[in-house]
Amino acid sequence: MFRSLIFALALLPFAQSATAETQTAIFAGGCFWCVESDFEKVQGVDEVVSGYTGGTTANPTYDTVKGSGHYEAVAIAYDPDVVSFNQLLHAFFRSVDPTDAGGQFCDRGESYRTAVFVSNPAERAAAEAAKASAQRALGQRIVTPILDAATFYDAEDYHQDYYTGENRVITRRGVKVQSEAYAFYRTACGRDTRVLELWGDAAPFAHQN
Repeated sequence: MFRSLIFALALLPFAQSATAETQTAIFAGGCFWCVESDFEKVQGVDEVVSGYTGGTTANPTYDTVKGSGHYEAVAIAYDPDVVSFNQLLHAFFRSVDPTDAGGQFCDRGESYRTAVFVSNPAERAAAEAAKASAQRALGQRIVTPILDAATFYDAEDYHQDYYTGENRVITRRGVKVQSEAYAFYRTACGRDTRVLELWGDAAPFAHQN
């Protein structure tokens, strides 16, 4: 039976200083609306910001990110007294299709690839270990790279918390409330279906959407 994310993460090894300050993890997992929605459910996560990183173009935008080398990514501000980097990594690999080098789900192209961005040797070691563990658990080759952190550019304001937005947006099916448009997109894109196909009960978020 699927356990809640909080209980699942609590089973992982975790030890942090009682006075640790907020830290940041940067993950790319396809559509940043979806990754933001997922990780804002995690206890100990203070804020998730959608943005662009990993490319060479300064000040990318949603309209210019394709061809820039940047990934759609999220910056996750978290309290390491409550949730560890290792726990976030564990959840991340099981919330995406890390076998797909060409994008994620219905979103194709380099800006939708998966990646983990690290800021120091300890984070790199943790990320490589998490990747190896996920590959053993999945039994398939994981292509998600572990990359050095680069400048993170916040996405436009309308992309932040898109999944809860109440603005009206134009879609292929007419005008919808933003949160409704997001819910339709997530289902139609097949994200949760594919994640469950890969990870089953180990998928921490797909059961909740």
